Amino acid sequence: MNGLKIVGLGHFVPENVYTNDEISKNIETDDEWIRTRTGIEERRFVGNDETNYSLAVKAADMAIKNAGVSKDDISYIITCTFSADFPVPSIACMVQSELEIGDSCTCFDINAACSGFLYGLHTVRGLLLQEKDKNKYGLVIGSEVISRHLDMNDRETCILFGDGAGAAVVKLEENYLYEFTSGSKGNYEVLHVGALNEDKQYVGMKGKDVFKFAVTTIPKCINNVLNESNLSIDDIDYVVCHQANKRIIEAVMTKYKQPAEKFPMNIMKYGNTSAASIPIMLSEMNEKGMFKKGQKVILVGFGAGLTWAANLIEI
Repeated sequence: MNGLKIVGLGHFVPENVYTNDEISKNIETDDEWIRTRTGIEERRFVGNDETNYSLAVKAADMAIKNAGVSKDDISYIITCTFSADFPVPSIACMVQSELEIGDSCTCFDINAACSGFLYGLHTVRGLLLQEKDKNKYGLVIGSEVISRHLDMNDRETCILFGDGAGAAVVKLEENYLYEFTSGSKGNYEVLHVGALNEDKQYVGMKGKDVFKFAVTTIPKCINNVLNESNLSIDDIDYVVCHQANKRIIEAVMTKYKQPAEKFPMNIMKYGNTSAASIPIMLSEMNEKGMFKKGQKVILVGFGAGLTWAANLIEI
């Protein structure tokens, strides 16, 4: 099987730290309430001079340098986002321009909300499989500026989200493990951004419904890729979940009776960064030297749409 090998990782988050105490100045809540219900202690918000694509460029540049590959060998750039700065051009095209990547590179964005990075990995694998030159690379970015879509008077949503970007340079690798599962179910009410005839495009969410959806959907995705690969959860070195809520990840961990070390978390520092959360987590793990050749990793996420997905990859 031609699996997908991650050869480089990068991430970038804004300098502006927005703590729970600062949020408490605007709404009726406090640090303890937010921590106990979400696990979040702080999040990052962009400054006035920052854009979605500026975050994406910095994460992508770090990933390319980490990979040590030539920009001329990057055939595809896919940016996964629901919070692009403008409808067109795509964030991916802006990254291509800013990093001076050649015009033979195909660039586009996809929107699967918090599942986006996982969809992006599977999409770029399919594209690379069609390449005559199997030594070409894909660049997959998850980048979000959610702070500009938050109603800071809505306690249901404003405490949860943050801004950031993560990126991965990938290539096909013969005999590498790879499995993928995904699905979707059209639903506006549970989780959405904006509404018809509204000037402001705010995040809207039914938190209890999202929680119930997540704690059933994540195990379903994990089980699907395990069954397809004839592996058990004990064979997996890490399960990198979308960082939406600490309690969701702990519920999954408990279900599988696995140690906390297998389910890394950074939600306490960044909040929910949607499509950026998994690549940011991967990049931080890489910086800490947590990966070893041959390790098996499940990436799993869920989001608005409703969407869900999981990739089983080999390091």
